[in-house]
Amino acid sequence: MAELADALDSGSSGVSNPRVGSSPTPGTRVISASRRTDLPRWYLPWLAGALRAGEATIALPYGGQRTVSLRPEHVHTLVLWSKDFSLLLAERGVRKLLARYDQITAQFTVTGLGGGPLEPGVPPPEEALEQLPRLVNLCGSPHRVTVRFDPIVHWWAKGRIASNIPWAESVFRACARHGIRDLRTSFATLYGKVQRRPVRWYDPSAAERGRIAADLRDLARLYRLDIAACSDPSLEAAGIPRKGCIDGRGLSSLHPRGTAASLRRDRGQRRDCLCTESVDIGSYTMRCPGGCLYCYAQPALSRTNGRAHRPMRTRPPGPTAERRPSAPPNPGSGSGTARTPLPPRDGDGTGSS
Repeated sequence: MAELADALDSGSSGVSNPRVGSSPTPGTRVISASRRTDLPRWYLPWLAGALRAGEATIALPYGGQRTVSLRPEHVHTLVLWSKDFSLLLAERGVRKLLARYDQITAQFTVTGLGGGPLEPGVPPPEEALEQLPRLVNLCGSPHRVTVRFDPIVHWWAKGRIASNIPWAESVFRACARHGIRDLRTSFATLYGKVQRRPVRWYDPSAAERGRIAADLRDLARLYRLDIAACSDPSLEAAGIPRKGCIDGRGLSSLHPRGTAASLRRDRGQRRDCLCTESVDIGSYTMRCPGGCLYCYAQPALSRTNGRAHRPMRTRPPGPTAERRPSAPPNPGSGSGTARTPLPPRDGDGTGSS
């Protein structure tokens, strides 16, 4: 654990060895665990140790370090981010540590790509979605769970454009079944390092993004879900508004004591991000063995790029997002298809610039 603590990265520069205790008002600090790596899945012993100690030491990227208080009386909300909460949910000792905090919320990513070449170390979507009822129980309310169908990804496979869009309805249906209303989505950002990975990506045009967004908006309405965009203005024209994933106003309204969280915008995030202030205790140096090939952080990529893992499902169960039934379908009804509604562009269709 000491080695992992030394490797932590705050994601911002600062003076050496400051100690960050409570906010100006005790109990108003939001802790993010973590945007930078999957702590609940791959670094659970470290996370448990930090919670038990009541603090996390974070190494700053330009030298120095700081210590962040994790004492329950200093924490308004502990926000857990993961693509796989199964280990955390199965670990009674960790659950007891989490129970000391006033509020736990979860950001649970299910893209439909788990177990395939693009997400080799992530559980298949059927297995991931089975975690939802236990995750709701951990957080104490379905309103404290956000499911992230994020990112929306397109790539070329066997001369056709493949996508995770056909999995949207299965994910949305599972959310509705367990009372979860809060959804996030965005299109994958193809950073330079992402484009250098061994995938022939496809970047949808503005018109194509608009059609996809409209379909997802209508599907969310069908299941009575609140879908919002994560740092992606391209979705707003189709009626999917941007919203902070860490939303101080929402966290304040859900807090069991009614304590207010900060409403100030988090200046350490991307330009289009609407998240409010939080302190992230993860690190980009804590590489994620999930191996997601579209990841903007530092995934631990295998030499086989995930091809040694189980093959990707190409037929999601039930109707796809291209269909618009008048009522939520039976989970076993209909037949899925991996066909994307996008036509290929002229040229090679990679979408790279």
